[in-house]
Amino acid sequence: MIKINLLPYHEEKKRAGTKRQVLIWLVSFGGLLLLVVLFHVHMVMSVARLETEVQSARVKLDTLTKVAGDLEKFKSDKEMLEKKIGIIKDLERDRSYPVHIMDELASRIYPQREWLTSIAKKDNNLRVEGVAVNNPAIAQFMKRLEDSPYIRTVDLISSKQTTVSGVKLMEFVLLCTAEKG
Repeated sequence: MIKINLLPYHEEKKRAGTKRQVLIWLVSFGGLLLLVVLFHVHMVMSVARLETEVQSARVKLDTLTKVAGDLEKFKSDKEMLEKKIGIIKDLERDRSYPVHIMDELASRIYPQREWLTSIAKKDNNLRVEGVAVNNPAIAQFMKRLEDSPYIRTVDLISSKQTTVSGVKLMEFVLLCTAEKG
């Protein structure tokens, strides 16, 4: 005899397999959706953190830019003050130089034999004009000037005879190179 099983166990197996597949698909889709949401949250948090870092860096940049501007101002002020100090030092050093030159001229002249009529200074050159009793007196005056620590060279530019108050004298012009003061 033939037995017929009227129970739909194949269909139930099929339905159970379909349910399982749908459940697997739903769990997989849910897991994928959860991963996408977690990735999105992570990216949003990273972007927010980076934006706060950028804002912090901008604030720091503004502060450093202001400090750099102040630093440049201080540097320019320092350079200006150093130039002023240098000028003051030069003036201080050169202040006594003309006095030394005049002292050298006064101490090296013999008032009985030579007389100065004018002295002019341009850069390191001195133009000394005067009169002397004769040419040997002019030569001796030149030698005494060359011995000075403030005068390097002495050159005779001109020497000519002149009459002063009825006395014949030698008028001279000397060009001296002075040491830098």
